[in-house]
Amino acid sequence: MFESVSIFKKRKFIYFQRKKDIHIFTSPLIIIPMILILISSVLIFSIQKQSTYNDSLKHLLSGFIGYVIAIAISYIPLEKLKKYIIPFYCLSLLSLVLIYFIGISNYGAQRWLGLGFFTFQPSEIAKLTTVFSLAAVLEKKVICSFRDLLIPLIIVFLPWILIFLQPDLGTSLVLIFCFLVMLYWAQMPIEWILIFTCCLVTALFSLTYFYLLIFWIPLMGFLAFKSFKPKIKATFLSVIFHGFVAQITPFLWEFVLKGYQKDRLILFLDPSREPLGGGYHLLQSKIGIGSGGLFGTGLLKGKLTNLQFIPEQHTDFIFSAAGEEIGFVGSIFIVFLFFILIIHLLRVAKGGRTDFESLLVIGITSIFLFQIIINIYMTIGLGPVTGIPLPFMSYGRTSLFINFIFIGIALSAFKRSISLRKK
Repeated sequence: MFESVSIFKKRKFIYFQRKKDIHIFTSPLIIIPMILILISSVLIFSIQKQSTYNDSLKHLLSGFIGYVIAIAISYIPLEKLKKYIIPFYCLSLLSLVLIYFIGISNYGAQRWLGLGFFTFQPSEIAKLTTVFSLAAVLEKKVICSFRDLLIPLIIVFLPWILIFLQPDLGTSLVLIFCFLVMLYWAQMPIEWILIFTCCLVTALFSLTYFYLLIFWIPLMGFLAFKSFKPKIKATFLSVIFHGFVAQITPFLWEFVLKGYQKDRLILFLDPSREPLGGGYHLLQSKIGIGSGGLFGTGLLKGKLTNLQFIPEQHTDFIFSAAGEEIGFVGSIFIVFLFFILIIHLLRVAKGGRTDFESLLVIGITSIFLFQIIINIYMTIGLGPVTGIPLPFMSYGRTSLFINFIFIGIALSAFKRSISLRKK
């Protein structure tokens, strides 16, 4: 009798385990990235059709390897990875430091490390380790004082400054956005996030209308005074923080940012000022997307894409190839796929079994969301060229594998949330 009951329980467990596996294999979290991989592989083939080399098969193969990696990670309980967070975080910082000594330069930036037959971008790995570290710290404390912010700030600042100085403006912006979203998810007061976000306005004023800071910085102090306790200390720290941003921004602009980065940040407002220089990518991208019309010129038939009017279009500007060859309808379909992916990630974050899993998934969601919005805005001329790739579509093996690791982590959290609901 007892044996039959145990057999029944065992069969019931196997049934639910199989049902969870079916959920994993059919989840939009893994299906959508593979659809995007297939679309982008065809676009990459079209972009490089006239070249002596073609990365479309490499991209497709990397996608299937990434798929296997994501499924494998989905079987790993995320709580067990906590004990490896500190070593991995330290290794990622070490790899970022090594770039300055043995890094490989490409396109005017030193961002890659070589391992003989394989090169990788440590900044992509830093995104993963930073999200893990922040999730582990934020789950243990409620942010209710400036002292509580100290450790999270250090965790983000160390990789951020190393990445910013490479220079890699795009990835450094990704880390800042991810940090703010995770703080919000950890129930930090929205006023604090507003004060952090407004430092961008402070930086802008320090480069353009410096005299406005006379009114702006006291306004930030007043906001802190009305929102926090102790009021005097909060006001003082807010004023000091924005004053520091106002002082350091001109230095960073003058001595840290490269000339081409300055052009990218300015010329998107009027790329026609330098049609053959810094504005060239933006102009050609807008022309390509506009020439696609409603339904596009057809796959492999884009004239601007085939003739490679946009250099390295298979990486950051692959959405412009989509706009030309599959038109407005195809581009909207791609945006719709990304929208569904983000919605499902948000659902997983809300249904996380633990605070650690929930914070981890919301950090991943914020990274994907920021990269999608900024990349698409960049290609259609609504934002500056920042070198941020479009997830799963832009060619780049390190970025692609990290994205699938992110998906594997989300699948693991999703899988365990199903177990929780079954109980």
